[in-house]
Amino acid sequence: MSPAPPGAPSPGGLVLASASPRRRALLAQIGIEPATIIATDIDEAPLRDERPRQLALRLAIEKGRAANTANAFVLSADTVVACGRRCLPKAETRDEAAACLRRLSGRSHDVLTAVAVIAPDGRCASRLVETRVTFKRLSETEVAAYLESGEWRGKAGGYAIQGLAAAFVSDLSGSYSAVVGLPLHETANLLEGLGYPVVRGWRPAP
Repeated sequence: MSPAPPGAPSPGGLVLASASPRRRALLAQIGIEPATIIATDIDEAPLRDERPRQLALRLAIEKGRAANTANAFVLSADTVVACGRRCLPKAETRDEAAACLRRLSGRSHDVLTAVAVIAPDGRCASRLVETRVTFKRLSETEVAAYLESGEWRGKAGGYAIQGLAAAFVSDLSGSYSAVVGLPLHETANLLEGLGYPVVRGWRPAP
């Protein structure tokens, strides 16, 4: 058998189809270190009449398929922030982030994170996790200060709950880790269900 090319995952290893440092840190929290990181580049625009839940699930699965590597498990995820049926963007400009913050101010919204796992034999399993988040009413001073921080850049809904925006959250019902970017309970269950040794890979603390 010829050796695997440099950077290729070992047979049965895990590929994380995301360059997000937050998702990698969340996996480390439950003792998982991906063998390979693959940053996928797909069109994330919603399809016509596509609802936020459908969008999150479709993108998570498409990211996994785009990164699919023979003989490895592939883990992928996508997070969508929705106000009703409206999907908020992954803010790339200050104006986009400002519009998101003002829309979220003083109201509740849904954070929808879908996770998908593709097994080495091609089986695919996915889950959608919905978390309800409520923001306090934001003053213009708070909005301006958060925009100045730059923390919003590339974040769904224009904020990062694990950072400064935690000060804006008055209530959360559901999975905190899903809002950060990866629902750990559901991720572990999907991986174990398809044969990846999550718990069996744990080691005693030194």
